Formats: sequence, C-alpha cells, structure tokens
Amino acid sequence: MNRQSLIEQLDSTPEFDICIIGGGATGLGIAVDAASRGYKTVLFEQHDFAKGTSSRSTKLVHGGVRYLQQGNIKLVMEALKERGLLLKNAPHLVHNQKFIVPNYKWWEKPYYGIGLKIYDWMAGSLGIGPSELLNTEETLALTPTLDPDDLTGAVLYHDGQFDDARLAISLAQTAVTLDALVLNYFSVTALLKKQQNVCGVWVKNQLTGKEYEVKSKVVINATGVFTDRILSMDNPEHESLISPSQGIHLVVDKEFLPGDTAIMIPKTDDGRVLFAVPWHDKIVLGTTDTPVEEITEEPIPLKEEIEFILTHIGRYLTKDPQHSDIRSMFAGLRPLVKGKSKVTAALSRDHLITISESDMITVTGGKWTTYRKMAEDTVNLVAEKLQSQITCVTHELKIAVLRPVPASIEGLTDEQITTLVKQTANHEMCMTVEDFLSRRTRQLLLDARIAMEKSPLVAAALADVLNKDQAWIQAQINNFKNIATHYLPH
Repeated sequence: MNRQSLIEQLDSTPEFDICIIGGGATGLGIAVDAASRGYKTVLFEQHDFAKGTSSRSTKLVHGGVRYLQQGNIKLVMEALKERGLLLKNAPHLVHNQKFIVPNYKWWEKPYYGIGLKIYDWMAGSLGIGPSELLNTEETLALTPTLDPDDLTGAVLYHDGQFDDARLAISLAQTAVTLDALVLNYFSVTALLKKQQNVCGVWVKNQLTGKEYEVKSKVVINATGVFTDRILSMDNPEHESLISPSQGIHLVVDKEFLPGDTAIMIPKTDDGRVLFAVPWHDKIVLGTTDTPVEEITEEPIPLKEEIEFILTHIGRYLTKDPQHSDIRSMFAGLRPLVKGKSKVTAALSRDHLITISESDMITVTGGKWTTYRKMAEDTVNLVAEKLQSQITCVTHELKIAVLRPVPASIEGLTDEQITTLVKQTANHEMCMTVEDFLSRRTRQLLLDARIAMEKSPLVAAALADVLNKDQAWIQAQINNFKNIATHYLPH
C-alpha cells in the first residue's frame, strides 16, 4: 500500500464506478466487496483508517449475547454466521476466545445455560465450540481472581476475539490488492452534482492541501457517527439519522484476571453487558452506554463511566481495580440509528441502508462482526443501480496477511521501533505518530504512558521516511501528547 502511487492513480482515473466516503469497518468492507466484483473503486478517509469507532471496540467478533436476551434472533443468527466466516477467512487476525458467565444465584446456571445452548445451536456448522456448565472448582481454576463468595459455578461459552485496527489495515491492503484505491487523510469537502444527482466528490489531501475533483457513478456515505455531516452536504434540510452513544473501555494489567479466559457479566445496573477480556497481555474492561450530544473525533471517557466500570467489575473480582491501576482508557461513539426508544442500549445495532433523492447511498449502524454482510447488502444495491449482475464473493475471500507488527512496543529497542515505524510508513500508510502508536501498534490503548515516552523516537523515525523537518517532529510530538493525555485517568 504505497500512498504516493495510489494518489498518482487517482490523478489518472477519469471516472470510478464506486466512491466510498469513510475508511472504518463499513467503508473498508465495501471497498473489498466492490473491488472483488470488478468495480473501479475509490475510498476516502478524512483521518486514518479506523481512526474513529472502528479502532475503539471491545475487540470481540461475536453474535451478541445481549441481542439474544432482547429477542433479536435475526441479528444474532446473522452475526454468528459472520463470526464463523471471519474466523475462516482471517485466521491470522481472529481467534476463539473462552468466556465464562459466573453464577451467584440459584437460577443463573439453568437460565444462562439454556440461553447459551441456544446460542451454540444458532451458530450451526459455523460454531466454534460447545458451551459447558462448570462447578465452582472448575470455574476458579479458569478464573482464579473471581470472587468465590456465594459462587455456585459458571457457564462457559466461546466467541471470537480480534484486533480491530489490524483487521482494518488488512482490509485496506486486501482492497488495494484487488485494484481499489484507498486513501487516508483525504477529506470530502463537497459533493459533485449533475441535474440534482450526486456524481462524485471534491476531496482535499489533508497533508498537502491539494484538491481533486473525483467523478463516480455511485457515491456511498459510510462515515459512521459522521453520517449526518455528509447528508447535510447533500441536503442541508435532511432529518438527522444518528443518535450517538458513547462506550468506554479501561485497560488494566493481567494480574486482575490471569489465565486466558474472559468474563462476561450479563446484566449491569444499566442493562448492559460487562466484559473483562484478555487482550495483548492486558485486560480490557467495558463497556458503557451513554447517550451523547456532541460528535467529536476524540471522545473522552466521562468520570461517571469510569466509576461505573470500576464499581461493577469490583463486585466480581477478589482484587478491585482502582484508578491508579488504569494503564489506558479509550472511548468510542456508536452510530446508533435513531429509533423511537429513549434508551440507547435498546436501539438496534442492525444496519440501515438508505438512498437519498440525489441517489447517494448511505449505510450506517451495524458492528464489526457484521461488516462483511453490510458491505454485501450495500454493493448488491449498487449492482442493481449499475444494472450489472456480478455476485458477491467475499464469503470465501481470504483477508490479506500483513508483515507482523507487535501490538506493544514496550521492551523493544530503539532500533527495533525505528524499523517498525519505517515498515508501517512504507507499507501501511502510517503518516503520523498517532497512526503508529494507536493503530499500527496498539501501544496507546495498552499503556498510554509508555506511548507518550516513545513518541519522540517515533516522530524522528517517521520524519526520516517522510522527509520532514524538526518543526514537524515537534508538532507531531505535541499533537500526540495532547491526544494521549485523555487516555490516562485524570
């Protein structure tokens, strides 16, 4: 993935079949699907790939036990099928993760036991392991730090786990291999129209300021929480579609949950599911569900959200995590489609595809697990519009394997880090210090202090590849430290 050569191709292409706005899970999935069907495809992302919600997930590829509780059978069936396909097509990025649901009341084992057997059954031939009932001893052998008082056992089940930003970069690479153009740091500034119909976009290269007029037969808005911004470009009077909800995660050391088994608490005070999941030798705790008014590029965990997670997880562990134990914390905004319900946890995560009067397609909602299905549904619609009957092939399509990049750079030598920075700059469009420390590696999410310490080294190595001066290095360090501060408990 060489950004410069992709920009040259952009310059020399008179018209595309499909132009995608947004380089998160949905946009990248659409680029892969469209390109694999032979459509001339271009994707623009205003920041870095997966900069928003798509790099801030709970890191699970799952059917959604919560949706099963809500009775949303269709969504669970679809998600379990997609989980199975992702494990098959990206075994280097997704793995089987054991979860236990601890039981402290007499009715929990039969209730959750039956529910999770239904979950297994719904996965059918794409199941990844049967659920089991465990007694107290078996439960504590898997999760020794679980509070033993009144513990009667647990239900063990299986789901998928992955690294969201890594999958995003792999999808970008897959799309490029299939001849799509995918460009980060290209923002759409206006829509091109011909007789009231959208027929392309104006984009600006954020790193050089150069603008481009890009013609396309179809334009797809896949901008997640920023959906309404693009809809406003099309029609300033449009009714807003997104009701954002914030979810945060806290990252703590492995000592709070040694071993490789995750914990799932099916019901918290606000009706959400709570997870404690091993991830890159740390534990991710989450998540919350807080309706928010403002949509920002860098959402910040609220005090009450941090307290909520610490309080709830403290009820289940022998050692309660404190503020001082938080190595990093991150917030993401869910692009929930507006519904009649006032409770955001009840708004469907199912996706929505709409076509505006100007013929622009908008796809929103959904979650990482179902990104491929959302892409298939969207490109099927495009195929109808373009009157071409090319069918989807992504069920079987293997996702690109990239050169390995470790999630944590703690313990690496300066020389090793410099080599990694150059590798990701040359082959993965890593353009900023934040790209490297947040999404090429995951250091910012694993331990924000270490990420801040390493930022001058990363900036210098990146400047070397990108031919930047000392002023750029300093600006990058300052910018990164401003962002990273919000990943630390205040």
